[in-house]
Amino acid sequence: MTIRSKLATFIALIISVLLISCTNSAGDLPVTENQNCSLTNPSATINETEINLLKHMREEEKLARDVYIELYDIYGLNIFNNISRSEQMHMNTILCLLEFYDIEDPASETHGVFENTTLQNLYDDLIIQGNISLTEALKVGATIEDVDIYDLIEFAEDTENPAIISIFDNLTCGSRNHMRAFISRLTNSGETYTPQFITEVLYNIIINGGHESCGIN
Repeated sequence: MTIRSKLATFIALIISVLLISCTNSAGDLPVTENQNCSLTNPSATINETEINLLKHMREEEKLARDVYIELYDIYGLNIFNNISRSEQMHMNTILCLLEFYDIEDPASETHGVFENTTLQNLYDDLIIQGNISLTEALKVGATIEDVDIYDLIEFAEDTENPAIISIFDNLTCGSRNHMRAFISRLTNSGETYTPQFITEVLYNIIINGGHESCGIN
């Protein structure tokens, strides 16, 4: 490798690091990073139901990322910063599937803006709640992971595509870790959270479990 090619590689690496750091400030945000897509046995075709659930989850992961960025800006608590980075990875993983099947990406590059009106309303409500206090902000985090786990489990049952199932399983695993992190902070503060989407049985299994290695954070 020549000196010139080494320099070009180094510059490209620096640019990629700068792009990742940009996901931690509000405003117009990149909705993807450099992709290293690895899909497990994807089906050759995809149906309308699968297209819709992929679009929904792409924006739902963006909702999580955008809310956590906003809450980190307010409270400066590292849990929001760290998990917002993880949610960016979740977004990227869904984007792998969208690109593989040549599906239009619904995720806006503008912070806090969503094509899905249900998710837009949820985002607006969660931001209002999160601004009340740090305790409410942590409950917002638990709520996001609650709905994320619920939707991922439900959507995984609506497809037989091995690639989608594998990715959704990994994302669910990551969301379980995130939920444990938020609940731990709430418990240490003498606060509680009541699940709103998943069952109480599943919730108790999650919070009583240990950190999992998911293949993705």
